[in-house]
Amino acid sequence: MRKNGIFHPGRAFSDKRWLLPFLASLLVSLSLCLATIFGLFSPSYYGDSLSFDFISFSSLEESTGYFEETESNKSLELPLDSEPEAPRIAYLITGTKGDSLRMRRTLQAIYHPRNQYILHLDLEAPPRERIDLSMYVKDDPMFSEVENVRVIAKANLVTYKGPTMIACTLHAIAILLKESAKWDWFINLSASDYPLMTQDDLLHVFSALPRDLNFIEHTQSTGWKVNQRARPIIIDPGLYLSKKFDIVVTNERRELPAAFKLFTGSAWVMLARPFLEYCIWGWDNLPRIILMYYVNFVSSPEGYFHTVVCNSNEFQNTTISHDLHYIAWGNPPKQHPLSLTIKDFSQMVKSGAPFARKFAKNDPVLDKIDRELLGRSEGRFTPGAWCIGELDGGADPCSFRGNDTVFRPGPGAERLKELMQKLLSPEVRNTSCTDHSFDKTRML
Repeated sequence: MRKNGIFHPGRAFSDKRWLLPFLASLLVSLSLCLATIFGLFSPSYYGDSLSFDFISFSSLEESTGYFEETESNKSLELPLDSEPEAPRIAYLITGTKGDSLRMRRTLQAIYHPRNQYILHLDLEAPPRERIDLSMYVKDDPMFSEVENVRVIAKANLVTYKGPTMIACTLHAIAILLKESAKWDWFINLSASDYPLMTQDDLLHVFSALPRDLNFIEHTQSTGWKVNQRARPIIIDPGLYLSKKFDIVVTNERRELPAAFKLFTGSAWVMLARPFLEYCIWGWDNLPRIILMYYVNFVSSPEGYFHTVVCNSNEFQNTTISHDLHYIAWGNPPKQHPLSLTIKDFSQMVKSGAPFARKFAKNDPVLDKIDRELLGRSEGRFTPGAWCIGELDGGADPCSFRGNDTVFRPGPGAERLKELMQKLLSPEVRNTSCTDHSFDKTRML
């Protein structure tokens, strides 16, 4: 009979019922002990062993010259000093009745195989003019081969002061996002715009810039702009009718929004793809809220993108307050800028801007820009490194396409570099919208 409170170590082993469990526990303990001992001399994590094996295989390959690479080793190689892909730009060129030839000229002047292009001839233009523009794009061998030029068939009616211009721009951006997988920036131009440098110049300079920068001239709306543009209640006939009329301004006035600050600036922009994806998808609903507000706003193209980017915590620090255009204004400035002529040529070049506006139809200064800045002949593309045809063959050298990732920058690139250095300097870079963020709690 066992006495209470007394343990006899030999008695447990004398009972055969305890022998099997004891041996099993001993085997498990021994296994854990061996695993711990050997673990002290093995790599502390799996990644080290992969690195070691990779170095060993590389050494073997260099020493023998006959190393045969296996599939598992290929997956271990990483690109060294890889450079980002050359940038791509998506363009929207807009026009109205009688603008199709000007749009064709602008397209030829800014064409590059890497880019994407959308042409929108608004509903005021007769169907025949839109069909002719579409046939021109369809019949051009380069456009057919590269397939990077589109003409919007179902045109919108666009009135400058109303929201229809923003609707047209967002429509084009949505098409570009849906159909084109590769582009980095979006630029909107009208038929009265024209480039002051080649696309090789522009793409070369922007190859060195962060792909999230948004070039959008902006300032907070105050004073008369608030009273004359934000407070009136308007109706844009372009949303309802098939003919173009001016907007209707009612006698009623509305209060300013409390959830976001209003910003204004130039309607001509160069916007980064991440920001435009945000405008289309609107994952925090801010772009849609602001879009609904700007449906009832005088000259909404001069405020919508500006207000969205400056009220977004994610994008408000990506802005550069410049529209990349040379524009001449009267004194005092009026609603529309002055038309540029040959007397403005020197100032246009000195500005370093890649674009200028506005130009009258067939103004002689356009021919001077073609000859002296673009090196372009009438009816031909602006030449670049991608053009590999014979210069003396009679045909357009750009009829034969080479490597579109290689650029041949010229004097225009130097002018643009100087402009970028000024715009990106801490002294000049505009951060006026960084203190005004979207207050979501006000929408609850």
